[in-house]
Amino acid sequence: MIKSKLRSKILRLRKNYYSKLIKLNSNKVYDILKKKNYKLKNIGGYYPSNYEIDDLEILQFFMEKGSDISLPIIKKNNQMDFFKWFKESPLKINKYGIPEPVSNEILYPDILFVPLLAYDQNLNRLGYGGGFYDRYIQKIMRRKKTIKVGLAFSYQKLKKIPINNFDKKLDIIITEKEIIV
Repeated sequence: MIKSKLRSKILRLRKNYYSKLIKLNSNKVYDILKKKNYKLKNIGGYYPSNYEIDDLEILQFFMEKGSDISLPIIKKNNQMDFFKWFKESPLKINKYGIPEPVSNEILYPDILFVPLLAYDQNLNRLGYGGGFYDRYIQKIMRRKKTIKVGLAFSYQKLKKIPINNFDKKLDIIITEKEIIV
């Protein structure tokens, strides 16, 4: 199945099955990453939209443990950078309707939480098709080692994600039912 049809199918599925009651356990996510001895100083997250799994409680938990939190700001040419954010900080709405921080302090995440449309057992992800995260992952990996953690609902899992040379693999995928490493 081609990616565009797959995206449409998964978006419909996610909209139909979305529930605010399905959450990831913040303490469990923290413990998983801490046990692997990953650096937890700077955490890059996302502001959930379009029925994505909510990572805001997880980001708050990490902040309470002493981590600095950042959210993406989309720039020209489908580029983005991550800027420092606090839960109480103001947000602005970008052209896609997604809240972004009002900040000029760039942070380079040690851990990058990535929203997923779909994923497979081999740590491949399907995004929205704009290449924002693939470009950012390529850029950040030239600068530092960043652990890429996909967050999703378990029903977003597919047998196989069609991939190409631009697609970047994740290091871990966490759902409410499983952890893939």
